[in-house]
Amino acid sequence: MTIYLIIILVILIGYFLFTYFRQRSILKMLTQEQFIEGYRKAQLIDVREPQEFDRGHIRGARNIPLTQLKQSLAAIRPDKPVYLYCQNTSRSARAAHILHKNKYKDLYVLQGGFKKWTGKIDHKK
Repeated sequence: MTIYLIIILVILIGYFLFTYFRQRSILKMLTQEQFIEGYRKAQLIDVREPQEFDRGHIRGARNIPLTQLKQSLAAIRPDKPVYLYCQNTSRSARAAHILHKNKYKDLYVLQGGFKKWTGKIDHKK
């Protein structure tokens, strides 16, 4: 019985390590300072849902929810860097994976997401 648990544990650890290193090759996690340095020259995309975006978002961001990303690829230029963020980092990492599969190259994610953001924000009026 314990050999099966060990095998399952090894498989799970292997899967998480594979996912972690694959994500690191697809996207670059940036601190807030690094994010601020580059996002004005890039496409800044908030992948949270519209009601989250309306409550507050990074100034200059466009809202393309993760749930609508595949249908909205034409709105994102593949020849320009893409800066992504969500509430923490899980949705933006998934968005980066979708974009990578669709031939986007320069993908950056805000480390800690919007909940850690201390820069300028806008609210929907």
